[in-house]
Amino acid sequence: MMKKMTAILLCMFMILSLAACGNSGSGAGQPSTGGNFVEKQTDSNTMPENSSTGNTESVSAPESQPEGTEASEAQGTKVLVVYFSATNTTKGVAEHIANGLSADIYEIVPEEPYTDADLNYHDNNSRTTIEMNDPNARPGISGSVENMEQYDIVFIGYPIWWGEAPRIVSTFVEGYDFSGKTVVPFCTSGGSGIGSSATNLEQLTDGANWLTGKRLNGGDSQDTVMEWVNSLGLDF
Repeated sequence: MMKKMTAILLCMFMILSLAACGNSGSGAGQPSTGGNFVEKQTDSNTMPENSSTGNTESVSAPESQPEGTEASEAQGTKVLVVYFSATNTTKGVAEHIANGLSADIYEIVPEEPYTDADLNYHDNNSRTTIEMNDPNARPGISGSVENMEQYDIVFIGYPIWWGEAPRIVSTFVEGYDFSGKTVVPFCTSGGSGIGSSATNLEQLTDGANWLTGKRLNGGDSQDTVMEWVNSLGLDF
């Protein structure tokens, strides 16, 4: 009886050992399965990055292209702001326009600077009084505008002297070809409007499109000045 029990126990032990070996054999396949999973995970992680990169390129290119196009179009219209300012009053307005439009600016500088005595309109013998009483007076200008032909729009600013633009502005206007250009006159004064000053300057040019001018105050803010500029309806 004891022998039979021993034999049964031995058989059960052998069966359990064989089962354990079988489980160990199937577990040996797990690294292979695990290796394949890691590869797939690597592939899946890589694909979104490539996909994202592809999307970034396809989206950013159209966005950047219109911006470049707009910049190119803006650069296609060249604007010049010209001014004469014996007392720096008109200078401030001209700088507001140039800054607001990112335009080039040119100051009309007389070969012979005007002194306080020259600007005394109460003196009939002052330089400015003599010049303004002579329609043919053309005071000399120091320097010149380079490549004037490149500008499409030209703002011309000046103070009002004796109801007119200073004769030195006539010197400037007669010195260049304004054909095909848009000219925008503006002035500053103690109270007088632009009057016929711009019309008289226009008569000294040929083939230019002169817009209606405006009197501005030397103390006007850039926002005030640019409100007028933007109202002109020009394509800057």
